[in-house]
Amino acid sequence: MNGDRTPAIDNRLEVSAGGLRLANPVMPASGCFGPELADVARLGPLGAVVTKTVFRGVRSGNPAHRLAEVASGMLNSVGIPSLGVHRFRREILPSYRRLGAPVIVSIGGLSVQDYWDVAEELADEEFAAFEVNVSCPNLEHNGLEIGSTPRELERVTRGVRERAGGRPVIVKLTPNVSSIGLIARAAEAAGADLLTVANTYLGMSVDLPDRRATLGSTTGGLSGPSVKPLVMRLVWQTVREVGIPVIACGGACTAEDVAEYLVVGAVAVQVGTANFTQPTTMSEIVAALPATLDRLGARTVSDLVGTLVSA
Repeated sequence: MNGDRTPAIDNRLEVSAGGLRLANPVMPASGCFGPELADVARLGPLGAVVTKTVFRGVRSGNPAHRLAEVASGMLNSVGIPSLGVHRFRREILPSYRRLGAPVIVSIGGLSVQDYWDVAEELADEEFAAFEVNVSCPNLEHNGLEIGSTPRELERVTRGVRERAGGRPVIVKLTPNVSSIGLIARAAEAAGADLLTVANTYLGMSVDLPDRRATLGSTTGGLSGPSVKPLVMRLVWQTVREVGIPVIACGGACTAEDVAEYLVVGAVAVQVGTANFTQPTTMSEIVAALPATLDRLGARTVSDLVGTLVSA
């Protein structure tokens, strides 16, 4: 980041949770912001940056079309292309470090062993935390299976915890389950330090004149403002189920959205779909947060966390 573009850090926005120390509670969702956008976005201080999910081997992703606009959101079936963990170490991770914020490395796999191998390969690198993506709905071999099965989720999390080199482990949960509490507790029991709630909802859309699915893989993940009320409920439920901090992810576009997630108990918020239409969104949210705190009568962001008034 260029020094003349970086505003002063406001210590009222600082977050300390789960072993992470962040300048503010705002960060991108995995796959929704990369180093190549830093100059375009006039990037100010972010709480953290989250990498695109890295896999052990090379992945090309899903067939076209991969994105579809829907009412108040977006469907995607990108399938998480990856250059593999070795090229990630050499070519991609250094560019994230240069952004000047704590780097959270998102890791994925098609088997439990895949996650362990990637974590072990990266254990001696310099970055702030792992985010274990067990929740992408767009993978082959039933990509939801690990994240929706408590036993498998525990195996993945415990193995990454053992290979994490002492850094925090965040587990990113799927909303496509009957009980978010069940899988949240499984991740906590296996050693997760924080949880991200949540990934995208399974959905689909149709190109009516052609009578074909809009996406090349037929179904995809729904994100954007339309899912915010759904994710907010999941964040609220998860906070009540576990004793570890929760990062919210779903539909946040404004400082008010971030504040709402904090009120229901999240300690930080990831911004995803909004970055595609407005790459400056995260910096604008950070800049607007102090005034939002003032309007709400809060001195710091921590003063908002978990302050929902019971009915």
